Amino acid sequence: MPEAALRLLRLLDLLHSTPGLRGRELAGELGVTERTLRRDVDLLRSAGYLIPALPGRAGGGYRLGDRATLPPLAMSRAETAAVAVTLGAPVQWGAAPAEAGAPYSLSKLDGFLPAELRRQVTILRATSISLDRSRSRVPTERLVALAACCHVRERVTFEYEAAAGRRGVRRVEPYRLVATEEHWYLVAYDLDRSDWRTFRIDRIGELARTGWTFTPREGPDPGQLVAQAVAVAAYRYRVVAELDAPLGEVSPHVPSSVSMVEAAGERTRITFGAHRLDWAAGFLVDLGVPFVVSSPEALRCHLLNLGLRLASAHSRPTRTPRDRPSRGRQRGRAG
Repeated sequence: MPEAALRLLRLLDLLHSTPGLRGRELAGELGVTERTLRRDVDLLRSAGYLIPALPGRAGGGYRLGDRATLPPLAMSRAETAAVAVTLGAPVQWGAAPAEAGAPYSLSKLDGFLPAELRRQVTILRATSISLDRSRSRVPTERLVALAACCHVRERVTFEYEAAAGRRGVRRVEPYRLVATEEHWYLVAYDLDRSDWRTFRIDRIGELARTGWTFTPREGPDPGQLVAQAVAVAAYRYRVVAELDAPLGEVSPHVPSSVSMVEAAGERTRITFGAHRLDWAAGFLVDLGVPFVVSSPEALRCHLLNLGLRLASAHSRPTRTPRDRPSRGRQRGRAG
């Protein structure tokens, strides 16, 4: 970006963050002469910014006018959604330490967004929840469109590729967007299947808004529905176990894409899917917390047999190298 443009942006930031600065102070902050400062102020005024001059014996100063009079930012739909995801998500879902400044940045940006863009950002935040930080890359225009349909309760149709590779058209009533550790999901009522479904948004193709609105149905918790679909439903075995540790100690170490966790008194109930019993056993053991398996019975038997084999293999004293006779002694005995 040209130096002059960067200086204008810096000037806008100073006017917004420290209103009433004298011209001499502004020029010093920018590293320019007061003449250059006056020219920069005139450029901003010609672009539509309201910057009244403040009289004063020390050279006067400037302040930024009402933010509602500022010209709109030129942002595309994709940029708007990106702002909502990267800055709006920490506000709703809890900012990580590295993102501690995001809420303040978002509050400043919200004030400058034109009404339509600000409405889109607000809708996307209001219709999205997170189980973890999503890594999935999906077209931001699709997120914006789906969020808008969730907000106004508008039926949509779209092409969808199922996990097995089957393609088809779905007619749904969209309800919520959910972000997991790996993907974004749409929770919706499938009109052709008369049931609630979850759809991976990166598998959604061409989207068509119908213009038909609907009355919200009484439905399941969207986060639980996605967690069930991602962590349990697609697997051969459904594992339920109780861990001898509180929920707060367990949940940070178990991604929602792997397992569902919930409080069970002072303990934690964990539910996940597995294709193999040995993997399920290894996963539970690796958590490093005492546990009891409720189901399936096959896993309880597997763990019992595994424990017996391990106990048998390690019940005999281990012979150290000092206990073993040397080769010379062995040859001597043999001969």
